[in-house]
Amino acid sequence: MSERTSGERIGPTGDDGGRWRRWGPYLSERQWGTVREDYSDGGDAWSYFPHDHARSRAYRWGEDGLGGICDEKQRLCLALALWNGRDPILKERAFGLTNGEGNHGEDVKEYYFYLDSTPSHSYMKYLYKYPQAEFPYNDLVAVNRERGRDEYEYELLDTGVFDESRYFDVTVEYAKASSDDVLARVTVANRGPDEATLHVLPTLWFRNTWSWQNGDGDPKPRMSAVDGPPGTATIRAEHPRLGSYDCRFGAGVPLLFTENETNAERLFGLPNSSPYVKDGIGRYVVEGERDAVNPAREGTKAAAHHTVTVPAGGATTLRLRIAPTDAQPSGSSGAGSSGAGSSGADSSGVGSGGADSSGFDVRGFEAVFEDRIAEADAFYRELTPEGADEDRARVQRQALAGMLWSKQYYLFDLETWLAEHGLNPWSMPRPGVRNREWFHMVSDDIVSMPDKWEYPWFAAWDLAFHTVALATVDVRFAKEQLELLLKDTFLHPNGQIPAYEWNFADVNPPVHAWAAYFVYLMEERTTGRADRAFLERVFQKLLTNFTWWVNRKDPDDRNVFEGGFLGLDNIGVFDRSAPLPTGGRLEQADGTAWMALYCQAMLQIAVELVEHNEAYEDLVLKFFEHYLWIAASMDRVGDLGDELWDEEDGFYYDVLRLPDGQAVRLKVRSMVGLLPLCAATVFRPAQLARVSGIGDRLRRFADRHPSLSVTLTSVQAGTAGGPRLLSVVDEKKLLRVLSYLLSEEEFLSPYGIRSLSRHHAEHPYRFWVRGEEYRVGYLPAESDTGMFGGNSNWRGPVWFPMNALVVRALLNLYGFYGDDLTVECPTGSGVRMTLFEVAQEISERLTRLFLRGEDGRRPVHGGQRILQDDPHWRDLISFYEYFHGDNGAGMGASHQTGWTGLVATLMTVFGTLTPNDFLTDRAKKGTP
Repeated sequence: MSERTSGERIGPTGDDGGRWRRWGPYLSERQWGTVREDYSDGGDAWSYFPHDHARSRAYRWGEDGLGGICDEKQRLCLALALWNGRDPILKERAFGLTNGEGNHGEDVKEYYFYLDSTPSHSYMKYLYKYPQAEFPYNDLVAVNRERGRDEYEYELLDTGVFDESRYFDVTVEYAKASSDDVLARVTVANRGPDEATLHVLPTLWFRNTWSWQNGDGDPKPRMSAVDGPPGTATIRAEHPRLGSYDCRFGAGVPLLFTENETNAERLFGLPNSSPYVKDGIGRYVVEGERDAVNPAREGTKAAAHHTVTVPAGGATTLRLRIAPTDAQPSGSSGAGSSGAGSSGADSSGVGSGGADSSGFDVRGFEAVFEDRIAEADAFYRELTPEGADEDRARVQRQALAGMLWSKQYYLFDLETWLAEHGLNPWSMPRPGVRNREWFHMVSDDIVSMPDKWEYPWFAAWDLAFHTVALATVDVRFAKEQLELLLKDTFLHPNGQIPAYEWNFADVNPPVHAWAAYFVYLMEERTTGRADRAFLERVFQKLLTNFTWWVNRKDPDDRNVFEGGFLGLDNIGVFDRSAPLPTGGRLEQADGTAWMALYCQAMLQIAVELVEHNEAYEDLVLKFFEHYLWIAASMDRVGDLGDELWDEEDGFYYDVLRLPDGQAVRLKVRSMVGLLPLCAATVFRPAQLARVSGIGDRLRRFADRHPSLSVTLTSVQAGTAGGPRLLSVVDEKKLLRVLSYLLSEEEFLSPYGIRSLSRHHAEHPYRFWVRGEEYRVGYLPAESDTGMFGGNSNWRGPVWFPMNALVVRALLNLYGFYGDDLTVECPTGSGVRMTLFEVAQEISERLTRLFLRGEDGRRPVHGGQRILQDDPHWRDLISFYEYFHGDNGAGMGASHQTGWTGLVATLMTVFGTLTPNDFLTDRAKKGTP
């Protein structure tokens, strides 16, 4: 697809043995406050390593920076540092509140945007907005601490530091002249009314691997100032594994050197091992400490100190290049043209051609950027659906750019980390030490992160959704990510997939199988190549995980599953990952529905694989039978009063099973009760025909288990020779659930499906235990409780992953019912739609979050006027974690492009497919 128009440099399938991906945006936005860096006795990661320590304290497991890049093992890092002449510290990383400081948990308090990237990062673009006034660190902490959970958060814009547009737009662009030859262009634009000065310090450093008892054992790497080509100032970085690289700047730029080592004297009152420490460059620039940097101009951290004065409304461009020491200069097309590999800094802006005042060849440098940008434009033109207007194309491109910028090198060796906490595999548990059961786990990989500041660690179900969005732009990376968590260094020997670093043993919804089949079909339909080897590898590992679910999460062997919070944080009446205050246990409608969907996805994969290997026939039957038992368990024959389905209400609820055997339905109308709708999958006759004797075997199964006859009949329903539907909900239940889902007084918001019915705004659900009230009310914005940290809310807002599953289910159901089934949408409107049209309507409402409306405003920007009206803000789009259930304003993590990047997938699906595509031979392998 992309290779035809854009060449192998930026093709999704990679190039040159993958070497073009060696350098990328693999730095975190926040390494401090993570579990990896926590060596406290009580497990308080936020307090043990706060932001105030980050500038002075060497990290053990990773690095962070502003708009930075690094190699694939994060040995050598490059990022920006900035100082406006007023801040008390050098700006080297994004600032935000810890979980305890924010009135809704942790939250970044900066404005930065991922604007562009190709899959191989041959071109990337990032924007950071830096106030010219002193950054209000203390004000942000103090005001947010005072605010309650029922109040809005105090944001950086609220402090007034952007008034009169007194700020700098700092744009960082990267263009690769070859796989190891990276050119960087930093453009500083003064948006304010007066001339302003900014210190810009592109900073190069080695990740500290030498200060730890269990380090890599290599000799310590070194940086030094060397004589480079005429007209440049050059830092040489020599690493025992990476080799020797030169980073070149303009002539006359001062080079500052220190060590990437902890300032123990500042933090702990202990002597430093070196007179030059991690914060040395910051102390030199901000505090004027001349002896804080090494006069010998060598160390493990270095920066080029540019001081630029920019007129009001003006801009200045700086340039640099990093490449292997022995690399030949690269030209505008990536090879051969003289001078394009030279680099420097042009403090007076881009010249009219030829060399600038420092002797730097501007023309050759700019030619590389022009080529890479042209290739990126061609790549995205091909991805953008025909007929998409400029604004839709912008949203899709920024969404996919965010997906690609959210890659992070994630290093975590659990055996080493636990040993450093005094534990070995046979130790007894110790309070405050997490993940002691995961000694086997080692991550040394590039991983797609939910949000590199708020969630700079993978989450299993997030990652599965990421791959669905990534398949649109980079199917190779999507497949790598799906296989990553199934490797023996991640997957627990008992079959559990690790959830997230705060508790790897927690349980995320089992969506890997569905995502794998989606990515497999996406690749086949866009490239014509069916990677069955990938599908088979994933399937074999997921067999182990499926068995873990059956053995661990179905305590009574009744096919009714538990699982705890299952990613939906505060959606329930109780904390679903903690012991219930009532005693007993919770039988979860979503846990059981997730397992029904898991069965369907495994069945789809087995049916695909059986075409080339008949050994999979028994597994087809295995998952067919598993599915039938699970579907039957959700609504057992007869009215027993303890089914998950409530016939009177026409909805699914969790069931609280008390110690005395009594069963109580918890009648909260939430996404939990909509999930059974999502367990719907269509199989085409051609698919089922691959399994010899499947009809006879299912009839024998039905004869042996007459209690499943109703469930089995629903599977076999449909016209002769037509598709077969596996769905937890039959047509009668489907219509009843859809009446809630499509009601604007319940779930259907102007911007997608709410996570909790708006009915609960005036009718909150209450449950009393020994005089204490447990209450669930509709909260369209932020959470009013501290459950799961209080930094997310499933009691009303719109969440993309669940909406995507609803859309997927509706398309599958349409593939079965076709145009014969129509429903009112919205409920009570008198407008009837097919299920395809309903899916399209929901998708359009979701997309509308980011598009300019007729009034020129984007709902995602909420009520901030500068975001809506200012030409330097209004087209910069943040892909938030979730969205206000009524007005669509972005909420939660502001850079969670991960699963919110699914908007790009929805735009592709409904921009390229028609209803007929889900009814004809094009759907012969079903809808993933």
